[in-house]
Amino acid sequence: MSRLVVVRGAGDLASGVLAHLYRCGIAVLALECRQPAAIRRLAAFCEAVYDGSQTVEGITCRRIDTPAQAWEVIARGEIPLLIDEQADCLAELEPAALVDAIIAKCNCGTRADMAPVVVALGPGFTAPDDCHAVIETMRGHNLGRPIYDGQALPNTGVPGLIKGFGAQRVMHSPAAGIMRGVHRIGDEVEQGEVLGYVGETPVYASLTGVLRGILRDGFDVPKGMKLADIDPRGEQKNNCVTISDKARCIAGGVMEALLVLGRQKGVQFF
Repeated sequence: MSRLVVVRGAGDLASGVLAHLYRCGIAVLALECRQPAAIRRLAAFCEAVYDGSQTVEGITCRRIDTPAQAWEVIARGEIPLLIDEQADCLAELEPAALVDAIIAKCNCGTRADMAPVVVALGPGFTAPDDCHAVIETMRGHNLGRPIYDGQALPNTGVPGLIKGFGAQRVMHSPAAGIMRGVHRIGDEVEQGEVLGYVGETPVYASLTGVLRGILRDGFDVPKGMKLADIDPRGEQKNNCVTISDKARCIAGGVMEALLVLGRQKGVQFF
């Protein structure tokens, strides 16, 4: 068994986990699908799938082609990312822990026997049956709390409130088609302004604020898919390219769970 921690997913919340573990001195590897659909792309390591590498808060994540290449990238002080939807690399790498950070609101195949320590984020998992700990991802008093017996709160389908806005912060595709953005992440937008197009159908800003995230151009989207996210606070645009408060809180919960479970099971991460 290596001291590696494998993280399934590299969206913005998963990237917060990856960055936190990396900064704490833990060797990490990200697993992604072939076409990730992150909205907060400038704060998500999954963009390395498309561009070869992605840097968030000074940390570079680099796409690799084989599990064996992971150690070369880690030795260079970077985070390797492997396209591996089924986590087939686990048999070869024998990691100390697996973190399911896909945030699919359901279990996409993670099992408690996939690594000595298995942690999962959000609803869809039951500890200790599916994993050894579940991390609460719902905003509120328990955000980031490790759950060693039970489940996270069920998905409400409504984003957490920011400055009194919840569902209105997020725009979904009005039609099926190819995404083409008009505005870039970090732009200040007005309610009713066109953010982009799905095919020939315009996507309008649902409120006034800073465009915190938008799906990348060329993505073939179905009707109803999440396309964009507006921050109504109008805070510094730097927030669009940095790890969020929610991601940092969840990452702290993951670290706590890894250390608690590692001590119980005799697993070392350093």
